[in-house]
Amino acid sequence: MSDLTDELAEAFGEETDAALAQTAAENVQAFAEQYDEDLTAAAVLDRFEDAPYADFRRAFDWLVGDLAAGNEDCTDSREFRIEGFGPFGADPTITG
Repeated sequence: MSDLTDELAEAFGEETDAALAQTAAENVQAFAEQYDEDLTAAAVLDRFEDAPYADFRRAFDWLVGDLAAGNEDCTDSREFRIEGFGPFGADPTITG
């Protein structure tokens, strides 16, 4: 695991259970690997504090959307949300 994942899992663990915190941290790591190599845990946690939701899942999904909105290359943040694309999302593996 990376330092980013470890730091975020620990911080998110203060807000939710360990398994969900780990998933959230790994999702941020995946976002960073694809779209923002310079993303830091401090930057993520600062943004997370601004989330307009008390529920961790909703706040995290907002965070992911906010990270994506700040990156012109990321046009769809659903894969990084807690539930991924969700039951109503298009399957990205279907091509035709």
